[in-house]
Amino acid sequence: MEFLGTTQTASYCGPKKCCGLTSLPAVQASVIQECYQPYYLPGYRYLNSWRPSLFYKISNVQTCPDESLSTLRPPTTLPALRSALFSRYSPHDWDQSNQLQVRGAEASRLWASRLTDDSVRLLQDKDQLTHQMQQGTTRNLGQRLSDIDFWKSELSYELDRLLTENQNLETVKGRLECAANEVNCPLQVALECLYHREKRIGIDLVHDNVEKNLIREVDLLKCCQQQMRKLAQRIDLQMRDNRDAQHALERDLEDKSSAQCIDEKCFNLRNTSDCISFFHGMEKIDGTISVPETWAKFSNDNIKHSQNMRADSIRLREEAEHLFETLSDQMWRQFTDTNLAFNARISEVTGVKNKLQTQLAKTLQEIFQAENTIMLLERSIVAKEGPLKVAQTRLECRTWRPNVELCRDIPQFKLVNEVFTIDDTLQTLKLRLRETQDMLQLLVMTKCRLEHELAIKANTLCIDKEKCMGMRKTFPCTPRLVGHT
Repeated sequence: MEFLGTTQTASYCGPKKCCGLTSLPAVQASVIQECYQPYYLPGYRYLNSWRPSLFYKISNVQTCPDESLSTLRPPTTLPALRSALFSRYSPHDWDQSNQLQVRGAEASRLWASRLTDDSVRLLQDKDQLTHQMQQGTTRNLGQRLSDIDFWKSELSYELDRLLTENQNLETVKGRLECAANEVNCPLQVALECLYHREKRIGIDLVHDNVEKNLIREVDLLKCCQQQMRKLAQRIDLQMRDNRDAQHALERDLEDKSSAQCIDEKCFNLRNTSDCISFFHGMEKIDGTISVPETWAKFSNDNIKHSQNMRADSIRLREEAEHLFETLSDQMWRQFTDTNLAFNARISEVTGVKNKLQTQLAKTLQEIFQAENTIMLLERSIVAKEGPLKVAQTRLECRTWRPNVELCRDIPQFKLVNEVFTIDDTLQTLKLRLRETQDMLQLLVMTKCRLEHELAIKANTLCIDKEKCMGMRKTFPCTPRLVGHT
């Protein structure tokens, strides 16, 4: 086999000889010049002011004159191969290129990271600013709702007192006109109250203070008769003034209720509400007609006017009451005592009923929570069966491992521990399920008892408040005090 050509540094080309030449032949240089085509990496087209260091290493190789003159074998380096060697890059160039790419990537990544961090901080700052402004507006709306609710409560309280005063005036007027003919009517009312109170149920059938006062009132009314006429015209004029003040309070209260509904709607609006939309230019429109000071002064003036009207009404009613006291002091005192006893008893029964209702509501809530807990426990028990099946199936499958592969390894320990844990969890959940079911039965029994007691209290309140107090409105000294004829 004959070698047609090898690289000049090949060790098998022949014995190494000392040579004196320092450059390549001229004919070889011309071939190299024609065959050389530089190669550019992407982005490095203009880095052509260098030659590969390998070119100089090859050029500096000394050749033997005898070997160059000999015609017994071909030259050791072919022209085309040597030209290809000239187009190679050095390892130093390769390292520089890679380092340049790495530094460029690191610079781009650092810039992108900084931009991302700045963007995140900007988003957080703007989100926090928007949230704080919205929270501030919501707080202001809440404060406004509190102010409206305060004035509504003041107006409602004054309106109730004014209505009560109007009713009292009507009562006094009626008593002045027909008290002489109505002594027998309160007697019949007292007897009917005693009859109705015999219909109380269970533990509420007690001989209380109300029943004692009713018996004394019946005894007193049998020996008392009264006739009273006076102040009808002045009371009628005062009631007209009271109605004017009442209308002013009602208008103010209605306006505040409308404003409260609107502000409550605004207060409850959120970013996720369905009814929000864009209303451009609304911030430039100012349709307000008052400031907080004038707004508060308007309601305060209405309340003061109503208080003045009530004061006048109270003076007129005191004059009538003074006459009543001079004519029938004992009857009035007994009637008042009976009514106070009724109110106290009604308040007492109402308080007990409210407590029972509170306990019933809490019991119902506990029943609901117990039912939900039972449902969750049952679901949890069913949900644990799947993992238990998986763990047991894995254990069963692993028993089929052959020979020495049947190893008690970590998965085996974990699977056994998982089975025991899930089984213990199931037992715990089932025990808790039974306890919850027992507690549910106890709560249901408690609910039944509370409902029975509430029915008893409701019957007592219906007798005392609806039937007895409703009939006692016809007493000559009291029918107008509660606004009934």
